[in-house]
Amino acid sequence: MNQPKLLGASIAGSAAAMETGGTGAEAAQADAASGRPEQRDERWLPPAGPVKVTPDDPRYLNLNLRGANSRFSGKPDYIQLVGSTKHVVDAVEETVRDGKQVAVRSGGHCFEDFVDNPDVQVIIDMSLLTEVAYDPSMNAFLIEPGNTLSDVYEKLYMGWNVTIPGGVCGGVGVGGHICGGGYGPLSRQLGSVVDYLYAVEVVVVDENGKARVIVATRERDDPHHDLWWAHTGGGGGNFGVVTKYWMRVPEQVGRDPERLLPKPPAALLMSTVTFDLDGMTKAAFSRLLRNHGEWYEQNSAPDSPYIGLWSQLMIGNKVPGMGESGFIMHVQVDNTRPDARRLLDAHIEAVIDGIPSVEVSEPIEERWLASSPGRAGKAPGSKTKAGYLRKRLTDQQIEAVYENMTHMDGIDYGAVWLIGYGGKVNTVDPATTALPQRDAILKVNYITGWANPRNEAKHLQWVRKLYADVYAETGGVPVPNDINDGAYINYPDRDLADPEQNTSGVPWHDLYYKENYPRLRRVKAAYDPRNHFHHALSIRA
Repeated sequence: MNQPKLLGASIAGSAAAMETGGTGAEAAQADAASGRPEQRDERWLPPAGPVKVTPDDPRYLNLNLRGANSRFSGKPDYIQLVGSTKHVVDAVEETVRDGKQVAVRSGGHCFEDFVDNPDVQVIIDMSLLTEVAYDPSMNAFLIEPGNTLSDVYEKLYMGWNVTIPGGVCGGVGVGGHICGGGYGPLSRQLGSVVDYLYAVEVVVVDENGKARVIVATRERDDPHHDLWWAHTGGGGGNFGVVTKYWMRVPEQVGRDPERLLPKPPAALLMSTVTFDLDGMTKAAFSRLLRNHGEWYEQNSAPDSPYIGLWSQLMIGNKVPGMGESGFIMHVQVDNTRPDARRLLDAHIEAVIDGIPSVEVSEPIEERWLASSPGRAGKAPGSKTKAGYLRKRLTDQQIEAVYENMTHMDGIDYGAVWLIGYGGKVNTVDPATTALPQRDAILKVNYITGWANPRNEAKHLQWVRKLYADVYAETGGVPVPNDINDGAYINYPDRDLADPEQNTSGVPWHDLYYKENYPRLRRVKAAYDPRNHFHHALSIRA
């Protein structure tokens, strides 16, 4: 068995717990309340930072442009690089004292301008906080928010042969991914990332402007249980600055680290199906989307034999780097199953039934870790909109997709992605976590991207029309009903708060949070009473 790798703060927490007879969380609270800086084992070097990077520093430009979408930009007074919880406390208190608007950056992949915004005066950059370790005081894996998903996958897998069911874009930072209710190709089999969140350490600001550190756990008797709950899908930038996550399975499984998180498949069987958008008739297009959606309707129950299979149908125009067509379907299945090839073939056959001009690649076996893409490139400009599906797209919605996807003159890239979901995600009650969509079978992304900034308006107009047409029967947005189930906060879209584009009468927060929003508001009032942490779609106290 691996020897536990410990962060200094975890060692300090364990020692305090032994002295007081309390838990690691109680020890961390005691340190925070006393104002003591984090203690570190003498064999460890001090943490990197803090570093205040101002516009005259040569590092400023690189750090300020670290966001993945060049559509957004800001000019903060400075960027604060932090390497410990104490650094974050000091940085937050400085912003309160100086009355500066603050934003927090982990990986820089936010789809909106919550960080890269002209109003933001200080960015707290978490990229130096990259520890992944087993913490015996919590009997859980500690994951710091500066890690990318690729970092976390590699460290957990190589150290303990475990994982979390996160996303496919390896460059995404876990700081926002986890608290927004992250998901990925393993979610049908393993559930949402937040289903494994045991505890969270957050720097919050009280009514007097004092920054304090709170460790909140999923234990029902924890006085800060509601703060933990708010980070299980409530989204980033709402309550404070997350400095640590602790992850472990919900059930009691002892103290063996290799049983505290699920194991990934040792290998995956993968195939790609390529379609020809230009040569596809309306009838064939409609049949394809019906085939695909009906397959997910029939095979997304938690006990389905297809629970270890995931696919993503990407309906896009031709773009460089995606072969001859942007209209493809990626499929993968856990190849440790003896019937993996049969399941893969059956899924593909059901989806392409009756569809002409289809090319199916020969399946290849890929190691699990190698199947996770690395850091994504920087987009010159892009806009993403999203929705959940409880059932397949209706015929009216399919027709709207077809009409918009076949009228793309001057659009560099436009796409609709139908992403496999459901399975074990849907075994959790909607109120158990802040993530309320617990009976969806697919996620849908509506995407456009452009190379020349002068073409931004045209591309925005195209994707907004596409979205409005798909949801024409519900006021231009995915109002929860038998088919749709709102939107996903990790794919934030300011348009949902625009009454000209959301004519449904359903407010944006009900599309994201549904019945959980009132509780989120109470948590906001309790832990960020000054509304120090806010953005365009933040929780209103």
